[in-house]
Amino acid sequence: MPYRRLPNTDQARLKALKIAVQQANRATFNEQALSFKTLNEAKNFLIQFETRLTQYHQTVENRVNSAKQYRTIVANARMYVSHFIQVLNLAVIRGDIKKEQKELYKLDTNVHTVPDLATDVALLEWGHNIIQGENERIRKGGFPIYNPTIAKVQVHYDQFKEYHATQKLHQSTAMRNWEELNALRETADTIILDIWNQVEEHYAMCKPYERLCNCEAYGIVYYYRKGEQELTEETDKAIQRLIDQSPSIFGNEDFE
Repeated sequence: MPYRRLPNTDQARLKALKIAVQQANRATFNEQALSFKTLNEAKNFLIQFETRLTQYHQTVENRVNSAKQYRTIVANARMYVSHFIQVLNLAVIRGDIKKEQKELYKLDTNVHTVPDLATDVALLEWGHNIIQGENERIRKGGFPIYNPTIAKVQVHYDQFKEYHATQKLHQSTAMRNWEELNALRETADTIILDIWNQVEEHYAMCKPYERLCNCEAYGIVYYYRKGEQELTEETDKAIQRLIDQSPSIFGNEDFE
């Protein structure tokens, strides 16, 4: 007999369980290869596994779709925060705003470059600093900066902040679903192994090709070793001819 190999993907596990349950449901009482306990366990688990798999794929899809929009929102927020800081620095260089007032924005008074905004964390920090600093300077009687106004900056910053929180939620949900699904994979493999063992034992006395076909009907996947001869109907016919010629030798031997 060729050798079998357990499924190594979620879809393959799902397929193996579905085929086994469907085949067992079609079998009569005398033909049943699975115990009632195993069949009932497989049916209940199949519903749970398929539901969890669907939920995980939906979570991943939501995360991917959200990420596309998130990248645009991040780019806009980064552009407005950066542009505002550049305008602020130019105003300081011209003398329109005292350089000491840059401290309100937590900016170095002697540096006129834009801080590194490459990461989301940095963008969150500096966006907050700029908004707080501008509002504080205006509260103390300073003229507001235009093009962009701090109100425009805040619109894009708040949108970024909201989507950032949403992305974190998508990530944590996806991770939780992955961990739960990973635990179910172990259970799936245990149930599939139990099913396959019972099926092979049930058809153990059949001739090789007949046994192969019956086992494959329950979803068992077989692989031939290198150089191994493929089983066919002719294999069983050849064995039957030998049995007919020497029945006392073969008797009820296992044809594995």
